[in-house]
Amino acid sequence: MTKEFAVPPVVFPSGGNPSAVGSNNIQQRRVATAPFQPPRSSTSSIPFMSFDIGSAAAASSSSLFGGPIGSSSIPGGSASFEDEEPLLDELGIHPDQIWRKTKSILNPFRSNPAVHKDSDLSGPILLYMSLCLFQLLAGKIQFGVILGWIVVSSIFLYIVFNMLAGRNGNLDLHRCTSVIGYCMLPVVILSAASLFVPQGGSFRIAVAAVFVLWATRVCTGLMVALADGGDEHRGLIAYACFLIYTLFSLLVIF
Repeated sequence: MTKEFAVPPVVFPSGGNPSAVGSNNIQQRRVATAPFQPPRSSTSSIPFMSFDIGSAAAASSSSLFGGPIGSSSIPGGSASFEDEEPLLDELGIHPDQIWRKTKSILNPFRSNPAVHKDSDLSGPILLYMSLCLFQLLAGKIQFGVILGWIVVSSIFLYIVFNMLAGRNGNLDLHRCTSVIGYCMLPVVILSAASLFVPQGGSFRIAVAAVFVLWATRVCTGLMVALADGGDEHRGLIAYACFLIYTLFSLLVIF
């Protein structure tokens, strides 16, 4: 036997959309709406309101960096390259001052202590490098030895002077190192001249003795003039200076 089932007819609307039928039982899809976007305004002065990224970036870059080189467009700023100090002055290197101090060493009988009141280490470092260079040309690599002897000799003379001067001594280590470094000029000249003098012989030793006495006289005069309490012990200070520059001359001779 066959059973017949009564199937109700399906009726579609005229638009052919089956979802319109049985709207009470079938949930209709909602059409997705676009996210909120602020209205585009051509007269707005805020860049993100106009969505004109290119023009906003150009305007900001031109306002900050669009001025000429050396001028400042920041409100209240008046800095420029012309107002800045030279690089050597910012580093504490004054070539004119170094030249005046070096020139004052050239005359052992008339040294100028007033020039050496402002101590610096730029000139001594320059003379140290010159001495090392001349020694290198002579076939002697003594960079570390010369630097170590300069440091030890500065500390040695500083201690000796302040012990002799007692409470009246006002010599600081920086000024002592500066004076010893500038008075190395005769030794540097000796090192340059020794390149043309034959090795050995009494003539080389005699020339070295002249330059040692030169450096000793200048260094002693500057030490006594720049610091208090050294007039009474000029001979002992001169002996300490003589030992220091004799050691450096021995590096040049041998």
